[in-house]
Amino acid sequence: MAPAAVTIANGATWQDVAADRQRYRDATIAEVHPPVPELKSEDIPLNTTGIPKKLLTEEEIKITGTNVEELVEKITSGEWTSTAVTKAFLRRAGLAQKLANCITELLPKKALERAAELDKYLADSKKPIGPLHGVPISVKEHMGFKGEDANAGFVGWVGQVPEEDSLILQYLWDAGAVFYARTTQPQTLMHLETSSNLYGATVNPCNTTLTAGGSSGGEGALIGLRGSILGIGSDIGGSIRSPAANNGVFGYKPTTLRLPGDGWTVAMHGAESIIGTTGPLSTSLEGLRLFSKVLIDQQPWLKQPSLTAMNWKDSAEFFPDKKLRVGVMYNDDVVRPHPPILRALTELVGKLKHSPDIEIVDWSPWKHDLAWSIIASLYFADGGADVRAAIELSGEPWLPLSKFILVDNPRVKEHTITSLWEAVSAREEYRTKYAQLWNETASSSPDARPIDVILCPAGPGVAPKLETSRYWGYTSQWNLLDYPAVVFPVADKVDTLEREKPFEYPEDYVPLGEEDKYIYDLWKKHGTEGYKDAPISLQLVGRRNQDEQLLKATQILLEKAGLPAVVPS
Repeated sequence: MAPAAVTIANGATWQDVAADRQRYRDATIAEVHPPVPELKSEDIPLNTTGIPKKLLTEEEIKITGTNVEELVEKITSGEWTSTAVTKAFLRRAGLAQKLANCITELLPKKALERAAELDKYLADSKKPIGPLHGVPISVKEHMGFKGEDANAGFVGWVGQVPEEDSLILQYLWDAGAVFYARTTQPQTLMHLETSSNLYGATVNPCNTTLTAGGSSGGEGALIGLRGSILGIGSDIGGSIRSPAANNGVFGYKPTTLRLPGDGWTVAMHGAESIIGTTGPLSTSLEGLRLFSKVLIDQQPWLKQPSLTAMNWKDSAEFFPDKKLRVGVMYNDDVVRPHPPILRALTELVGKLKHSPDIEIVDWSPWKHDLAWSIIASLYFADGGADVRAAIELSGEPWLPLSKFILVDNPRVKEHTITSLWEAVSAREEYRTKYAQLWNETASSSPDARPIDVILCPAGPGVAPKLETSRYWGYTSQWNLLDYPAVVFPVADKVDTLEREKPFEYPEDYVPLGEEDKYIYDLWKKHGTEGYKDAPISLQLVGRRNQDEQLLKATQILLEKAGLPAVVPS
């Protein structure tokens, strides 16, 4: 279809632009054949995850229930065609939109043309075009896509159309991927939820009163409903890990400048004080590794020189004859996590302690309140002028979480050159001190080896109620330090973990401060019932540029704890 014609530049109101974008999205879903099943709002339950299996064909359920690593084998062996796989994911993605509001558009024509080309190539050459031959990959909207709108969640930016694909799409295309769905993101791209004036709120498939997370919340919800099994997100403060945790899927924030980012649409383009990164969400841990390896094996630093020129390291060389040393952080001393998170973390550590291959070390957080103060002062070095201009361009309303992070954030200021130097120096001093503390953990080891990873919460609770995601500390901490992090599910539902013992705070609990009181009050208000069916996830963190070691450590940890490295289909 043609680029958007209803835009602010053409004299439309912001309401007209939003209505047109939604009509366009619905039109792309209507192109899918057989048609995506219709749903009435009264037929949609609080937990929507069971709906696809009731409405899709047996073959579609089987295809979309397959994880990336197995899907590649089935396509390249000829058991399934890329065309059949693409059709199945288009239908399930269209259905996911009706359940969670997670899609900005489907790409049925482009996707099926690509799938047919791949099927022909395989038939003619008897070999796949690349390691992702025929794999459908969903894409967060602000990743530049040739010929398609790139608005990054701002109404005023509708009508911008890139002349070429973003670099990450180019490399995935060369590896054989099929792009078939683009997903929602929030106004400003700076929420831990996904709501915009263009599309409204993306909700959690497990409980539609909860958020899917953000800013890659469209990806999180779509993968949570298996309308995708591998998608591209981005992360500058938790934007991959929050949606992964909230939807019970796997998510990976790499060290910055390991994976290509050229060609995405963002406000404050060129800012270097805190750098975001692209990264994958998937239904399997192997999906995260495969995605990353495929990109790095193509040496993307040759086209994006700012990237770290570091080949992918073979995970077989990590931890061959020694214990995995795991530092455990239960609490960041700023906000105590809700009871389900602490119980899940405690139970996981209990399992790991029984393994002779795991050594547990207590990790004491160091001034995580200072870390937030530093990173919050660096997010908007222009005082938020660029973001404000993007919102004011259309006259669209400021959404609550946009106001929270920018307008109501006392740490946001317009920096001078000197004050920015000072803030960046504070960032570097904090990174140096944290590295020193990590190094000092070697003193407790028989072989003088520091801890390998830190195991910690991925957030202060499970998926929050809509518009309540106001604490970033459990994810933004690692953005400040530029440590890679993986989020993985440990329990499928809050209420199944509760079992016979209710979740409770200590009777005499006194909140640690204003932020902790906010989180504490949310639990007291909503309790277990309010977060019913929410998945429970945790986070594993590694040292800077030790991404391959981190992924291997996650694999070991899951194996030793008896947890699956895939999301059940």
